[in-house]
Amino acid sequence: MKLAKQDVQILKLLQRDATASTASIAEQINVSQSPCWRRINRLEQEGLIKGRVALLDREALGMEVVVFATVNLTSTGRQNLLEFEREIVRYPEVVECYTMTGIWDYMLKIVTLDIRHYEVFVRNTLTANPSVRELHSHMAVTEIKNVTELPLDTQL
Repeated sequence: MKLAKQDVQILKLLQRDATASTASIAEQINVSQSPCWRRINRLEQEGLIKGRVALLDREALGMEVVVFATVNLTSTGRQNLLEFEREIVRYPEVVECYTMTGIWDYMLKIVTLDIRHYEVFVRNTLTANPSVRELHSHMAVTEIKNVTELPLDTQL
């Protein structure tokens, strides 16, 4: 999708601060408030802006463990995949889930309070699922970069 320069500027500003007022955004991109509001509204209607959220500090909330888990299922038939996916979206500990190419069926990003909570989650939930054949945990040690901003300048 090809976006106008002002649309990209608006998206970049909203990625940094979704609470910014239309007046503030309009001033920063050098347009009047009404056209700026119309652009934002169009971007929302077109689905480019999916929602506006507050980003929480995981560590300040005491959530110390981030795990990237790779999962293989007992069978990769359509029904088994759909069943696993329906189940995985119900677990709040799983903050991201992707299907994968290569040797793994899925990659999960899991956040828990501590290692004990992760162990309980794995034992009582993930490996209790009969469709899970194999699970490998990769513990994150040091967070180097964690952003929510998409690289708009390099893509559009």
